[in-house]
Amino acid sequence: MHTKTIDFSRYSSIKIGQPTEVLIIEKGDTIPTDRYLIGGANNLLISPTPPPLMMLGKDFATIELKGDILTIGASMPTGRIVSFARKSDLAGFEFFAKLPGMLGGMLAMNAGVKSYEIFNILESIEIDGKWIPKEDIEYGYRFAHLGGIATRARFKVKEGFSQELLDDLVALRSNQPKDPSAGSAFKNPVGDAAGRLIEAVGLKGERKGDMAWSEIHANFLVNLGDGSFKDAKYLIELAKELVYQEFGIKLQEEIKIL
Repeated sequence: MHTKTIDFSRYSSIKIGQPTEVLIIEKGDTIPTDRYLIGGANNLLISPTPPPLMMLGKDFATIELKGDILTIGASMPTGRIVSFARKSDLAGFEFFAKLPGMLGGMLAMNAGVKSYEIFNILESIEIDGKWIPKEDIEYGYRFAHLGGIATRARFKVKEGFSQELLDDLVALRSNQPKDPSAGSAFKNPVGDAAGRLIEAVGLKGERKGDMAWSEIHANFLVNLGDGSFKDAKYLIELAKELVYQEFGIKLQEEIKIL
């Protein structure tokens, strides 16, 4: 266990934050209960006063195939998982290519693309040192109540990696902005799309300082240069307020604000 100073203005995908001390957890360490666990910071918006933070170290970046069971450590990057699946001809992991970050973050939010979600292919998760079947975990659209710290996950796999499927899913990025962002800012309400609602209330392209709702996809909050937490938070709250006023819908953040 050791600490590391991470500059979130460079490390986070939205490029907002400041140098912050983060506790690095390795195998055998006692995991604190008074710190917030982060991963690749691909859906994080870090405030000037974040809670105490920690992350899993390289000891948890593991991947092992035994028979038809694939066990992956929570700090394994999604790109390396896709590469392993391709090399081993394993089906079901193609959609990981569209989701940056690490496995732990995907588990915590049941990450997915369209109808593809990680809990669809999951068998069990190691939480606080105990293997929990997915059936015993409450999960749904873009959420999973893990009740502890996930360190590994198991998947029952089958052969048949599809490069065609991977290419089709990656092509969906064509309607996503290239500017720094934290991915989708809001979850899609049932039967609707957050981007459509934000655009419908006139906020597509709306700018505050160097933060803006993207002209390409209105549910992406993008950093156009030197964006700040204050301006990002302003646009998030503005979208929630206007969408509720116009449609009576309460948008729920997909982005994690710390």
